[in-house]
Amino acid sequence: MPLAAKAAPEPGQPIYTVRGLTKVYGSGPAAVHALAGVDLDVAEGEIIVLLGPSGSGKSTLLNIIGGLDRCTDGTARFQGAELTDMSDAALTRYRRDHVGFVFQFYNLMPSLTARENVELVTEIAPDPMPAGDALAMVGLDARMDHFPAQMSGGEQQRVAIARAIAKQPRVLFCDEPTGALDSKTGKAVLSVLRDVNEQTGATVLIVTHAAATAAMADRVIHFKDGRIERIDRNATRRDPAEIDW
Repeated sequence: MPLAAKAAPEPGQPIYTVRGLTKVYGSGPAAVHALAGVDLDVAEGEIIVLLGPSGSGKSTLLNIIGGLDRCTDGTARFQGAELTDMSDAALTRYRRDHVGFVFQFYNLMPSLTARENVELVTEIAPDPMPAGDALAMVGLDARMDHFPAQMSGGEQQRVAIARAIAKQPRVLFCDEPTGALDSKTGKAVLSVLRDVNEQTGATVLIVTHAAATAAMADRVIHFKDGRIERIDRNATRRDPAEIDW
């Protein structure tokens, strides 16, 4: 089934359906079961936090449904389209058109300004917002002509978020987005992710070791040994500024 064109989000509708997802690295006695049969539904417009120790499978799940890696078995569907059967070219289009990524380390080009780093994405996206608008959304409209070396770690991470949202993705995948930041700066970055979710309707999935981050989510997915141990639902989402790190 071809991927649907971008449309106005319908909160609560399923955007991902994952069934029996497994990922095995290696073979025989040395095989590592990074995912051991994961079932998960993700609704449009949710903020989901994935918690668990290193090696529990949370980043592996993110990489597979983000189109960066392939599973060993099971299925993962995005808007009904089977990601696990897509060709490499189709996965590239999926990532380009529908998904934004934010990582722990900002991966900015040091020789380019903040605006130029964001424009790297807007030049290839089918329906991007202007780079200046994306930087304004993360509070950096006054810093867009600065180079990464002239910016703090938190500002660089906000540039990375602006770059991810400039192509107006349906989903924003964030892998340890506050891992290299102090608590005050980390809260500011989480506030930006919350604002992006509320202003654009993008579904946001955050992988983190910081258990306190769970309070800002609609649901918290706890991982252990490649499986989902439990899922908690928050009655209300807390403001990231109120979270005790």
